[in-house]
Amino acid sequence: MGRVEGKVALVTGGSHGLGKAMAVLLAKEGAKVVITDIKDEEGEATAKEIGDAIYLHHDVAKEEEWEAVVAKTLDQFGRLDVLVNNAGVAMESKPEETSLEKWRWLMSINLDGVFLGTKHAILAMKKNNPSKGSIINLSSIEGLIGDPMLSCYNASKGGVRLYTKAVALYCAKNGLGIRVNSVHPGYIWTPMVEKLMADTVGIEEGRKQLAALHPIGDVGEPNDIAYGVLYLASDESKFVTGSELVIDGGYTAQ
Repeated sequence: MGRVEGKVALVTGGSHGLGKAMAVLLAKEGAKVVITDIKDEEGEATAKEIGDAIYLHHDVAKEEEWEAVVAKTLDQFGRLDVLVNNAGVAMESKPEETSLEKWRWLMSINLDGVFLGTKHAILAMKKNNPSKGSIINLSSIEGLIGDPMLSCYNASKGGVRLYTKAVALYCAKNGLGIRVNSVHPGYIWTPMVEKLMADTVGIEEGRKQLAALHPIGDVGEPNDIAYGVLYLASDESKFVTGSELVIDGGYTAQ
């Protein structure tokens, strides 16, 4: 207990799934948590479940909403120590059939959202005395390897990976005390994935198929990723920046 005691953490897409697991664990380990999402009912419920947390409506593709969310965080808690850029979307698509509108929609959330969050988190973290913080960007195994039906998603998550490294170097070389790292989950058993399996091949068969993709023999759980985020949020990772934390049951080792 207390691995992030006294820190203020902002988690986007924090109302459910991976984001909820991260928010709950960070709060359990002592952080004051700001949950943002566009799913207001679920977000409010998660904040209430945590207790020492607030929920804010937030479209990560809009800069004015980032400005408002960060300002509210500073008003409420006086500082920002951790940003988890978790909000994201995915879609299957054939490259020659993908519309520019769909491409831009996905990029606006997965890539623009990370850019905007990182920008405004740095501005806030520079106000800490001393300047300090941890920015954690959720990429994916799909930011490391290609998938024939996920080209747009691959591009966005690959962009998150290299953007993270560049900003990590910028912060380090300018002595800002802000660490920036990316997390790359494999297939994780979330309510969304469970529903997808239920609607297609069935829950039992779906889990079996996904488990077979990972050498470790099972699908990941939300807390598998949340514990990685907790490590990067804590001072235990003070020597870690510009890194890729791959949590994928051996998927990309094949």
